[in-house]
Amino acid sequence: MRFYSGIHQYYCGIDLHAKQMYTCIIDNGGNKLLHRNLATDKQAFLKAIAPYRDDLVVSAECMFTWYWLSDLCRSERIPFVLGHALFMRAVHAAKHKNDKIDAEKIARLLRGGNIPMAYVYPEHMRATRDLLRRRTGIVRQRAERSAHIHMTCDQYNLEPLERLDKKRFREGIAEHFPEGPVRKSIQTDIAMIEACGQQIQDMERYLKEHAQIDDPQTYYLLKSITGIGDILAITLLYEIHTITRFPTVADFTSYCRLAPNQHTSAGKRTGSGGRKMGNAHLKWAFGQAASLMMRNGHIKERMDKDIQRYGKPGAMRRLSQRLARTVYYMIKKGQIFDIERFVRA
Repeated sequence: MRFYSGIHQYYCGIDLHAKQMYTCIIDNGGNKLLHRNLATDKQAFLKAIAPYRDDLVVSAECMFTWYWLSDLCRSERIPFVLGHALFMRAVHAAKHKNDKIDAEKIARLLRGGNIPMAYVYPEHMRATRDLLRRRTGIVRQRAERSAHIHMTCDQYNLEPLERLDKKRFREGIAEHFPEGPVRKSIQTDIAMIEACGQQIQDMERYLKEHAQIDDPQTYYLLKSITGIGDILAITLLYEIHTITRFPTVADFTSYCRLAPNQHTSAGKRTGSGGRKMGNAHLKWAFGQAASLMMRNGHIKERMDKDIQRYGKPGAMRRLSQRLARTVYYMIKKGQIFDIERFVRA
């Protein structure tokens, strides 16, 4: 985790919400100069910080409304630091907590060089990244409806269904179930699957036509990996953004939520934690890519051995980890995917 260590004359901490922002400004001596609740209005914020903006740094916690504040500070040439929400324990673990207290704590953490930094994603790529994440959510909803149909078969001890991924396989599925509420429930699932499928197709068509590929070389390197197509490559490209963010492969796998996590004390393991630290979308993308790679005969043969040794969840996790490490070095060195070398590793 990186901490902001810049030295300034004034430090501004903001507890940011959708309609209001509690703002606290302190000087380098720790004296409070401004401690006020403001409306989330650009002009009101600029007016409040005007006496201090010559040497001011602004920080806010990473939550869903930070985009506009980051863009405003960038356009006004004011340094902006995005605090990592899960690492800011001094704010969340307090006995007394409110917006006024939180704003001051953020300012003092910033002054002391203790603000854990989250990545400020570039403005021109955010909307496409958010659309890709929206697509992922709809894909999961479709998968949940499909899983519910299979579970209902098991619930009523009916003959299991083979596939639901294509429309032709879903025709007449509802008649497989007894009449009444059960059949109506299945009909609702099928309608939702088809509606989600249509939206996913529209999104994918739009992304292929309009997604801005700033790094074509990395995009084609990702597509050289067995099982990764256009949409998954775009997803990985937008979630990673630039590999230079990660000094080592361990930093990258940790960000992908694929690094082992454990707590130790006095040489003994005391547990584990931090499972939600990192990028959930990258973890999902590498899991999807690992599942698609299993269609290759060489990888499936190797995976069968790992499944016998580690079980299927453990083997899939190890494959996702190897794939993430491979992607890191491929992008760093500008090399295409070598399946024989990947299997040997």
